[in-house]
This record gives sequence, C-alpha cells and structure tokens, in this order.
Amino acid sequence: MALSAQQTLELWRKVMVANLGRDHADLTARQFALLLHVYLTPPPHTVRGLSAALNLSKPVITRALDRLGRLDYLRRKRDETDRRNVLIQRTIKGSVYLREFGDLAAEIAAPMQPPPVGLVSPP
Repeated sequence: MALSAQQTLELWRKVMVANLGRDHADLTARQFALLLHVYLTPPPHTVRGLSAALNLSKPVITRALDRLGRLDYLRRKRDETDRRNVLIQRTIKGSVYLREFGDLAAEIAAPMQPPPVGLVSPP
C-alpha cells in the first residue's frame, strides 16, 4: 500500500528534522536536488545537461556546483574527448552522505509501512 500525500509529507518532515542533527553541511533544496540527480541518473553530467534536466539556469547550477565541490560531494573534470566540456563527477564523500541520508529515510519510513500481505506474525 502506498503512502498518502499526508504520510509522505510527514515522512519528509521527519527525515529533514532528523537530518538536521547530523554532523554535516546543510544543503539548499537546489543543491540537494542537483546532488541526487547526479548520483541517481546515468552519467555523463555537464552544466548544460544539468541545467536542462533540472530546469535551472546555468549560473544557478554553477553556484550549486561550487558549493557541492567545496564540500567534496561532487567534482568537476575536463572532458578528455572534448576539452570544451566539463564533466560533473561523483565523489566518495558524496556517496557516503547520500547513503547515510537514504538509510536515515528508510529507518524513519519503516514504521509507516504496513506489513506485507500474506505473512503471519509469530505467536
């Protein structure tokens, strides 16, 4: 059974509040969306491609990449096949950050999910 809109918003609220207590830098919604997009969609990623995919201007993408680069969550690398392009790449630190965020979200969501149909609880 899927979560209702109200349950989904409550889940998001709980995850965001719990995330505030973790020892890491705060990200804006744009920075977080950009980070998720780079990690969850197949590469290659460029400023132009991210701008189109996220419907944000290139300067907005560049500012978000500057911040995420300073945090070492993403890095820029010159495209060896076309030196005019700069590729946006994942980093280990960014992978760890998102894995921990995903684990936190899953932990908070677990009690909200009904038990699987057809399973009998032990006596």
